[in-house]
Amino acid sequence: MALQYQVEIATVAISNDERAFFIELGARIASLRKEEGITQVQLAELLGTSQQTITAYEVGRRRVPVSSLPKLAKLLGVSIEELIGDNGRRGGKRGPASKLQQQLDQVSLLPRAQQKFVSAMLDTVLQQAGR
Repeated sequence: MALQYQVEIATVAISNDERAFFIELGARIASLRKEEGITQVQLAELLGTSQQTITAYEVGRRRVPVSSLPKLAKLLGVSIEELIGDNGRRGGKRGPASKLQQQLDQVSLLPRAQQKFVSAMLDTVLQQAGR
């Protein structure tokens, strides 16, 4: 006689803010992975998961487990804060971010080579303004 088990899976709703966070996190993971010259298959092997899971992380279809963040950050050559997009903004003013802050946030999502280019341009402008 075979026993049958009914398993109920709790579905937890995800807010729009959480969805946006995981989409942005996935984009950062993909960008950093490519900069490091690591394929999805290689990253999956290093994390002990499947390539399909990495794809799901990168497109924001699946949440990255908190327990994976330290190893993922190390493999991608960044801090956990950089990986999750926390630029150390604490205790700042309330309200919407300034246009400059929004631009800086967008720059932080660019590949490192493009970030360096933007940084060099800013250095040049700031040096000229200081004269």
